[in-house]
Amino acid sequence: MKAIRFIILLGFIAANLYGQYSRGKVIEGQTINSEIMGKEIRYTVYLPFDYEISERYYPVVYLLHGYTDNDMAWIQFGEANMLCDKAIAENEIPSMILVTPDADVSWYINNYDNSVRYEDFFINEFIPFIESEFRIRKEKRFRAVSGLSMGGYGSLVYALKHPGMFSACAPFSAAVYSKKQIVETPPERWDYVFGVVFCPGLEGESRMTDHLMSNNIFEIIKNAELEKLKSVRMYIDCGDDDWLLTGNMELNQLLNDLEIPHEFRVRDGKHSWTYWRTGLIDALKFIGGGFHQQ
Repeated sequence: MKAIRFIILLGFIAANLYGQYSRGKVIEGQTINSEIMGKEIRYTVYLPFDYEISERYYPVVYLLHGYTDNDMAWIQFGEANMLCDKAIAENEIPSMILVTPDADVSWYINNYDNSVRYEDFFINEFIPFIESEFRIRKEKRFRAVSGLSMGGYGSLVYALKHPGMFSACAPFSAAVYSKKQIVETPPERWDYVFGVVFCPGLEGESRMTDHLMSNNIFEIIKNAELEKLKSVRMYIDCGDDDWLLTGNMELNQLLNDLEIPHEFRVRDGKHSWTYWRTGLIDALKFIGGGFHQQ
């Protein structure tokens, strides 16, 4: 009984501590009717506590979910709203809006036959729509992108392909694969995870299509104008027990070789929500540093 009472007491204390912070607003179940995608796309928005009592315009971070998750994952599993409420109240991060669109398993890009054009949707429809629906600062300086796993890959694709649009990029456990890893992926995994985007039924070297190469993080960097890439502040975070660490370390090495400034973090942890939750505020601190006047 003493143990039960102690647990209840801890829960009461935690609830009261959270109650000390002004709470932001989470809006779920919103949709945009996309002409490019030919259907409605869901999205979730986090508004900081002072949004509804002010007339100011806010910086925004597009926060991308992982494979098989949806637009609600960063709130439901990542507790991003509670973490941001506390961090904003304690002046760890500036007030900001978080936006998470539902990307299904699109990998945030246009697929191999252009039957799914998610990148076109995100860049040409979604961002303009969101930044007209909410009081958001529309300059590059006040727009950033982050995400985990598939969303980490997506955040890198957007920041590297469209460096004029984003001031910062903070991928967690980004799904970044070298050519060797792609070629050696087992056929069943290729078809199930990657085939819908890069073409099913391919094996070995035949997977290295023009479409895949144009969406491979390493190739995008090698073929980009480096000065433009350097205009995007980058923060890369991957756990030491994450199966994606190899690709992230190769990415870090390539950025070092090309003298592209970035932060690289390897913390204790694996591919899990515990890891991403505990790293979110540090990433938003990094992003938020660019929102301030120097």
